[in-house]
Amino acid sequence: MNNRSRPNYSLEFKLEVAELVIDHGYTVKAACDAMNVSKSSVENWVRQLRKERDG
Repeated sequence: MNNRSRPNYSLEFKLEVAELVIDHGYTVKAACDAMNVSKSSVENWVRQLRKERDG
């Protein structure tokens, strides 16, 4: 069995990270490094925020 647990990030944290990329000009890699989050997570959060903003 897999004993690893995935980190649970708050909605506020996810929004903050996505805003770094969308609103503040960070690259996905820079946001990952700054916030210590995986690239796939940041890409998902950015995609979701863009979709929500587009309506």
